[in-house]
Parts: sequence; structure tokens; C-alpha cells
Amino acid sequence: MRWKRRTGRTVIGLLIAGMVSAGLLPVAANAAEPTDLARGKTVTASGSHGGYPAANANDGKVDSYWESNGHPADLTVKLGADADVQSVVLKLNPDPVWATRTQDIQVLGRKQDGTAFSSLRARAGYVFNPGSNRNTVTIPVTGRVADLQLKFFSNTEAPGAQVAEIQVLGTAAPNPDLTVSALSWSPSSPSETDDITIAGTVRNAGSAASPATTVNVSLGGVVVGSAPVGPLAAGASAPVSVPVGKRPQGSYTVSALVDPTDTVVESDNTNNSRTTASPLVVGQSPGPDLEVRSITSSPANPAVGAAVTFTVAVHNRGTSAVSAGTVTRLTVGSTTLNGTTPAIAAGATANVTVGGSWTAASGGATLTATADATNLVAETSETNNTFARSIVVGRGAAVPYTELEAEKANYQGTLLQSDAERTFGHTNFATESSGRESVRLNSTGQYVEFTSTTPANSIVVRNSIPDAPGGGGREATISLYADGKFVRKLDLSSKHSWLYGNTDSPEGLTNTPGGDARRLFDESHALLTQTYPVGTKFRLQRDASDNAAFYIIDLIDLEQVAAPSSQPSGCVSITTYGAVANDGLDDTAAIQRAVTANQNGEIDCVWIPAGQWRQEQKILTDDPLDRGQWNQVGIRDVTIRGAGMWHSQLYTLTPPHEAGGINHPHEGNFGFDIDENTQISDIAIFGSGTIRGGDGNHEGGVALNGRFGKDTKISNVWIEHANVGVWAGRDFDNIQELWNPGDGVEFTGMRIRNTYADGINFANGTRNSTVYNSSFRNTGDDALAVWSSKYVKDQSVDIGHDNSFRNNTIQLPWRANGIAIYGGYGNKIENNLISDTMNYPAIMLATDHDPLPFSGQTLIANNGLYRTGGAFWNEDQEFGAITLFPQNLPIPGVTIRDTDIVDSTYDGIQFKTGGGLMPDVKIQNVRIDKSNNGSGILAMGGARGNATLTDVTITDSRDGHVLIEPGSQFTVSGAPNGARAKR
Repeated sequence: MRWKRRTGRTVIGLLIAGMVSAGLLPVAANAAEPTDLARGKTVTASGSHGGYPAANANDGKVDSYWESNGHPADLTVKLGADADVQSVVLKLNPDPVWATRTQDIQVLGRKQDGTAFSSLRARAGYVFNPGSNRNTVTIPVTGRVADLQLKFFSNTEAPGAQVAEIQVLGTAAPNPDLTVSALSWSPSSPSETDDITIAGTVRNAGSAASPATTVNVSLGGVVVGSAPVGPLAAGASAPVSVPVGKRPQGSYTVSALVDPTDTVVESDNTNNSRTTASPLVVGQSPGPDLEVRSITSSPANPAVGAAVTFTVAVHNRGTSAVSAGTVTRLTVGSTTLNGTTPAIAAGATANVTVGGSWTAASGGATLTATADATNLVAETSETNNTFARSIVVGRGAAVPYTELEAEKANYQGTLLQSDAERTFGHTNFATESSGRESVRLNSTGQYVEFTSTTPANSIVVRNSIPDAPGGGGREATISLYADGKFVRKLDLSSKHSWLYGNTDSPEGLTNTPGGDARRLFDESHALLTQTYPVGTKFRLQRDASDNAAFYIIDLIDLEQVAAPSSQPSGCVSITTYGAVANDGLDDTAAIQRAVTANQNGEIDCVWIPAGQWRQEQKILTDDPLDRGQWNQVGIRDVTIRGAGMWHSQLYTLTPPHEAGGINHPHEGNFGFDIDENTQISDIAIFGSGTIRGGDGNHEGGVALNGRFGKDTKISNVWIEHANVGVWAGRDFDNIQELWNPGDGVEFTGMRIRNTYADGINFANGTRNSTVYNSSFRNTGDDALAVWSSKYVKDQSVDIGHDNSFRNNTIQLPWRANGIAIYGGYGNKIENNLISDTMNYPAIMLATDHDPLPFSGQTLIANNGLYRTGGAFWNEDQEFGAITLFPQNLPIPGVTIRDTDIVDSTYDGIQFKTGGGLMPDVKIQNVRIDKSNNGSGILAMGGARGNATLTDVTITDSRDGHVLIEPGSQFTVSGAPNGARAKR
């Protein structure tokens, strides 16, 4: 593995020190010895060749190196803060096999408050000679910079620039350095009925004054409050005090983080957090305390329209009994049901049958049960009476949150609405909005106010704020109010949005501003410190301190998030192996040690407690043969469990192209590489990607990738800001002896958001696998796909088959399809809800991407498709809501049934020109309403095949019910509603 870095003083530093002590150099007053300021810092490049990334130039090893993909080329070291630099040392491998070479180099620098680079050393040729200078060159420079850049113009022995190690020698310039110390709490031994206050001291240990900032306090890994910190002179300290309210019984890790948004430039940005050695222990208060343990429905999996009844398990975790007669209430949708609770002794549980029933609605719903709903009992804790879970019915995922649209809320702002063709790719916010509408806030005081329909203690905001002038995103806040009372500032960012360019090639877009833009939205989320009841008015308001040029609000999700789960018996925490929550330091080594121990049978499973855990390298199996970054060994026989996707969160700060370890297209430096029999549940994985391939092949990585094999099950995992959420499958030639395609892989309860490519892709012969009851939003390619590729061991056997996508909700793919099947047989697309595709179909069967052929049957059944289809590829290709595209190969055996296609941008069902045959398509019990710019059913001029319609209803299509273009060899039998096909 690659986590260790060598330490020690530099040779140049020792030489200078020796000259000073010998009297050969004067001793400057208060002079600091120059050190290697580049050690451990991020190095980026304008481009890299093959397996020679920029990170190799700063990994402490001269036998690895960075090589650019041509000239001119830039290599930039981000020092983190201003420093007075004296020289730059460049090294290549001193082995004589490296022939003497001359590289033409200019040195530039940029201050921490600067935007442009200026020259520190003019362009000159530097000779690297393994004999005369051991391939080491020292370039004297003078200047104060935070970013140092080398610009390479030529290399006499290679087509690109080459650097094995870079050192930047100098001393830190005056800057603040904020630290936290002396964390304590009062009362010192609180119970559940006590209001708790966390106190501490913020000190500026730096050599320059610090501006005002804030400090966040976390309990158990969750931010529970913040306090302002005024300006601090160098060496000055200030006390801080943060009320955190009442807390349930338990043990809480206490941590504080100063300057949480990283707005203060510091000489050391790694020491801003402090975690107490001992936890805060909250004791149980005497008295009763009711909580809901579970909700049971009958039937458990109801059909649409069925009458469903419920039983609620109410537990008294208190120390005294509760008398009979309290109300247990269950809400589902607009239905409220009540039950009378019997007496419950301390520590006992009662099963309460609530009266009445609920009529099951398509798409499922959130069940919310509340103990003591009328507040008859004075409990030791009033914060744990509510419990929520999902019930799956009919179409779509039973998501645990309630989604509310901005345009349907109360607002003061500007309503944005898309044009008739929902034009994409031209900085069109409305086209990229859910429902094709959103609200823009331009002025102080403007707002969007939502009224909640379920209890909630969390919020997700889908929003857009402007990019930074030079690209790379910016941060801003918006103010959250509840029933007119200020709750908190929400942090928004445009770092992961705003891709520029007129090309439709996914690798052709750039993060550099200019011209048209797309992928305009991103999401922010926050856990709130209390549960807000039904009917709460949540207002997102632009206050005077919210300083983005504009805010566009698309929707919010409100969710009642359960408390963190307890550590399961037999699981060992990653903290045992050295991980520390919320400290901002890399926990990869500790996580890897825990996973390796589980894989080796030393522990039963890996526990990731509540908290923010930084991960900067992929978790995998160390390969003793070291076959390189393109050939990896995944984990197997591993179980990883977390406290909940809102609580146990892995994150990375380093974009994959700037990282070491795995760093090649599609895999990146975060998440898990899986080979077999791996279970992962109840965590979040947040990447740091910002692009798909453009700007030097800077892809965003994959959260879960590998061969997957058998017995792999992933549940309740939240993934954001990856290139791909899940890529199941590896090419056969990637370590052939480990060939092991996914078989019986299961994904449930997934929440995949804001990717640059696919959500979940079943590739390389994946079979018998399922994605169920999961949600996808703003994916940059197919949200779900089966790609029966040819890169397999045996093309006659290793075919993508019998995979199923059931009861999923897919929204706003900003490129490509909601669901796609490329080849194979026996694959099924059932009970899904798909809405607002930007440019491609909701569902596509296609033989482009050179798959193995379709055969047998492919089923598309009981799906709801709303506002889907679009125009792409220079807006020359118009896609239907469901499109069959036989690119040279046939697509046989297709059944489309029991489906609603509503408000399509172009055609409802489209049979596309491609050369292949589409024989015997069966379309049964399908409703197509309002094809805005096309037909109900279209057979294009080059389409070949036939379809039979049974019980098909088509209404309000601009170009008619069924249109067969001139020259088409496609026939349609059976007319919808008595209409005749047009030619």
C-alpha cells in the first residue's frame, strides 16, 4: 500500500545549516531553516501520460515519476498557504539507464490571494545527468507564493515532461493558524433532561492575525451547533460556548472544528479540529420513556388499491410504567390512523393495532408512527417518539423522504419554465429542473417556503448557484427558517456542477468557464437538531449575508432520519485500527487494516460508526505481485456495516486525478473494490469528482467497482459526486485467474446522486442480479444499465442475462437514459418511475457499444415515464420515451406492457433506424398521452421489423397516434383507439 511517506531534513537544508554553523553564511535574525514545503502537499498537472500521474512527483520515491502527455505541460504544487521560497529541487531516477536529458523549464508562482501566475524564473534548459548531478537539478527562485508551477516546453529524451520528485525549499510566510483546545461540557455528568453546553478555546497559534470565522461542534459525528469566533491576533485565544440541547442516553464523541468552510488561509490546515479523549456520557433520567420499535403491515407487500392495516410495536425504555390510554398514531400519505396503547411496564413492549386501513398507492409511501401522539405522558425524552419506514407498492421506490417542488411552494422570486422542446446544454436551468420548473432568487429577502407533510429532522436542497469566475466552483450560504424562526445557514456549493462546451461528447466538456454550460444543479444536505412536525413551514431565504449572485431552488427532500444504529455484536470499529472521526485527516490506512482483518478472519465484520471519515485511497486487497494500477485485486468475504447513510459517511477531498493509489478511468481513489461475497450497508460514500474525462482525462472515480462475484449484497448506501456509482464487472484480461462475473448481486435502498456517468452498470457478463427499491437523481449517463460486453472469458456463456431493475425511482439524468439494456437475454425493467430525462429516452434497448447480441426475451412492464426523451448529438437525433435502436444487430423478443408514457418531449415509443431487425414487438395495455413534439408511436424511415398493439391508448400527440415514415420496413398491427397508422 502507499500511505507511508519518508521524513527527515533535506540534503540542501543540511548543507545550508552546515555552512551557517561554519560561518560561511550569515545568520539572519529570526531566520527559519528552509524546509521542503511540498512534502505531503497536492500536486496537479495539465495532463499525464498512461500510468504516470502527477501524484508520482511527490510520493517520496524516485523510481516512480510523472510524465506529461505532451508539451507544453504544467506541474503545480499547492503549498496551502503563502511561503517564501528559495529553490526548487527536481529529481529523476539516478539509475544510469536514464540517459542524460535536457528539459526546458520556466518557474511561476501565485500568492494565496492571487488569481494569475507570475514568473519567478525565466525559461531555461536544465540538464539531468545520472553521472554528474545524479539526475537532480536545483533551480534558485525568490518569491512569496502559495502555488508554485513548473511549465515544461521540451525534453530531449521523451515526448513529455518528466519529474520523479519535486521539492520546494523555503519557509512559511506569516499566516494565522487556528486550533481548538480545552473542550469540556456542562453539566459534567448530564442526564437526558439536562440542556448541555460544550465549551472550548480557539487559539491563533500562527504568526499573523486571523479574520472572524466560526467553530462547529459535533456529537457522535453529527454537527449539532456552531458559534462565531471573532478576529484573533497572532497568539491570541478566545473562549467559545455552544449550546447543544438535550441528548438521549448514550456515549458521544465530542469534537470541534474551527473554520469548517476553510475560508481562512492558514499556515497549517491540518490542526483545526480537536476530539476529546473521553466521551460525553448522558445518563438515563428516572421516569417513563416511550419509543416506537417497528411497524408491521398486512399484507407486507400490498398491490395497488389493497386495504392495508398496521401494528406498531411501542417500547417503554424508561424506569417507570406508563398507564393505559395513550395514543399511538400512524400516518401514511394523507391518511392518519390511531390506536389505543395498553399499560406498558418499564422495559416492556406492547403491540398496538391502529384502527382503520390505508389504500395502497402506487410507488409506495413512508409510514410514520408516533408514540404518545397527544402528549399525555411526561417522558424523560420527547425526541424519540417517532419512527419511520418505507412500504413498497406498485411503481417506483418507497423512498423515506418526501419531495417538495419549489414551483408548487409559496415563493417570492422568478418562476423558470422550460421551452416546448426542453432545450438542453445551453445554460437552461428550467430544462434541468424537476418538472421542468424551478424558482430563481435574485434579491435579498426573496424566498421559497415549503409546508411539510410529514415529520422531518433533515433537509436536502437541490439548487444551483454560480460558478467561480475562473471555474472550480464557489461556496455560499442560504438561510433556513422554520415557522418564521431562523434555524441555520445551509452551505451550498457549485464545485461539482457547471460543465462547459458545445460538444455532446462526455469527455469533451471542461470545468473552465466559456460558452454554454450544462449540469447546472447540485444538492446540499443537513441534519437538523430537532424533529419538526407536519405543517411546518420551511423557508429558504436569501438574507443579506447570503452572497451568491443568484440562487435557483428546484426542490427539497424532507426526511425523518432515525438515530444512529448501535454497533452490532461481533463487529469491530475502524477506530480500533486508528481512525478518528471528524478530524479532517486521512483514515484510509485504518479502514484498510480493519477490512483486511475481516478478510483474514480475524474479526467478524467491520463497523463504521457515526462520523465523517476521510478516505483518500480505494479499499482493496494488496497485490503482492504489484501488477499496477490497471490490474487490481478486490476485497472478498467482507462485511461492512454503518450507523446509517446519514450518520456514517466516507468522503474524499482529493479529485482522483490528483491522487496516488488507484487512479485510472472509472475507478479512482475512494470507495471499495469488490471481488466476491461482500456485504456493505448503511453508509455514505461521497467522492470529489468534478468532470468526466475533460481537462486531461480527469475522471471522477467509481464508488463501488470490481468483479463482484457471488453473494455480494449492497444496501442503503448513499453515493454522490462519483464518475460512476457502481460498475459491476471487469474485463477478462484484467488478471485472468481472478475472472469472476457478478452473479446474484443485489442492490437495495441505494441513493445515487449527481454523478458524471452511470448510476449502476451491470457489465462484463453480470447475471441474475437486481437493483430494487433504489433512487437515482442527476446521473451523467444511464442511471441503470445492463451492458453485455464482449470483454469476457467466453462470449457464448458470459452473457448479461436475467438481471432485473424493479421498483426504482429515476429523476433527471442529465445525459443518456433512465434505464438501458445493451444486449443479453432475460433482462427485466419493471415497476420503475422515470422522469425528466434531459436528452435521451427513459428506457432504451440498443446494440451500440458493440454488445453481445440480444436473444430470448426482454421485458419492459408496469413503468411510469414522465417528461422523458429529448434531442442530442448536435440536437439532430430526437429520442422517444421508449426507444429501440438496433445498431446492425437485431433486437428480438421485446414486450412492453402495463406502462404509462406521459408528456414525452418527442415520441412515446420509437423504433429507430439502425440496420438491425426488431421482430415481433408486443405492446400491451400501454397509455401514451401528450407526445409534445412527436408521435405516440414512430417507426423511422430505416426501421425494420413489426409490432402488435393490444389495448393501447394514445391521446394528444402532435404528429398523430402512429407514424410510419416513408421508406420504413416496419409494420404495426392493431390500431390504438381505432386510429389508423399514418404514412
